[in-house]
Amino acid sequence: MPRLMHLADVHIGARYRDLGPAAAAQRERQFAAFTRAIDLALAEKVDLVVIGGDLFDSNTQPRRSVEAVAGQLSRLARKHIPTVIIPGTHDCYEDGSIYRVFDLPALAGVDADSDLLVVLTDERSAVTYPALELTVHGRVFRTKRAPASPLAGFTAAEAGRGRWNVGLIHGSLRMPGKVESDDVLFTESEVAASGLDYLALGHWHSHLAGRAGGTTWAYAGAPEPVALDQDGAGSVLLVELAEGAAPSIEPRTVGRTVVKRLDLAADEIGTQDRLLARLTELADENLFLDARLVGMRPDELDLNLDEVERQLSGRFLRFRLRDQSLMALPEGELPSAETIPGAFLRDLEARIGEHESSGDLDGAAELREALRLGRVLLEDPVRVSLA
Repeated sequence: MPRLMHLADVHIGARYRDLGPAAAAQRERQFAAFTRAIDLALAEKVDLVVIGGDLFDSNTQPRRSVEAVAGQLSRLARKHIPTVIIPGTHDCYEDGSIYRVFDLPALAGVDADSDLLVVLTDERSAVTYPALELTVHGRVFRTKRAPASPLAGFTAAEAGRGRWNVGLIHGSLRMPGKVESDDVLFTESEVAASGLDYLALGHWHSHLAGRAGGTTWAYAGAPEPVALDQDGAGSVLLVELAEGAAPSIEPRTVGRTVVKRLDLAADEIGTQDRLLARLTELADENLFLDARLVGMRPDELDLNLDEVERQLSGRFLRFRLRDQSLMALPEGELPSAETIPGAFLRDLEARIGEHESSGDLDGAAELREALRLGRVLLEDPVRVSLA
């Protein structure tokens, strides 16, 4: 049975603007993850490698970056492992596409007639490998925003030329209530009607897989996070097609960056020194730690978040600390509802409830702070400065 490696969204050349001076180092980690993916394909002796778009972060890349990618792909070609690529939305097949400016097979030292390295486009939408009895179908447009679903009217029975049919799409699977629109959008019913054995997807940076009709689909995810809020990135997929059964999918880790979100209960922190000690225990040069304070914040808690970030920044790939806690409200009975202060405080409480029930937590937090200060002002005006 054919075995293939599926990867996508490598985003070679990503700028990582949120990393500042560490951006160049993260680009090296990104290319290292791509190299490990090629290492894995060689070690596993897969029959085929498919790349589901956004191999490059943009169509504007220096020649040395394209040559470096071609150098890795040539390693597969030398072992007679074919690679099939489709453009994505970042490296889309527009007039200035990187796949038009550079001849990737030539840079990899591959004879274009050999089909060992193929870029599928709207001009060439499929390639067949007779030895594998397998056809790869690439559903590609010339623009970033697709004028229609890439699967509209497509069926493998009509387009197929092999025993096995694999699809390549860079876009979003429509999920009612979750994913309703995107530059490239297709539906589950279209996947089911396609008759493909496997649909290799790119665009989402976290691994996700499912089945529609007789077609198994999967997003490989990005080999390395492209933005440091992507905690499902880091893998490629080893896929084995099977007669009369769903393909087996095995995620394999190739990335090194780990994204971890940590919620800290503000009423359990104690002191800034205790918080620093707790966070220092998690120090890791491969870790982006996104920590936030939540819950009710005691009045006596004295924290300088900027100071904490400065002290820990060198211990992580990146560290961020956000305060999303709520100040505790003063205790005690409210003034009578018949009084102006009483009516004011109750009105604020009602508005807080409306914001919280609608999901507007920032608005609710702002009103809670207004309510807290209002109560303090009414009960102890000396404690509040309105300057």
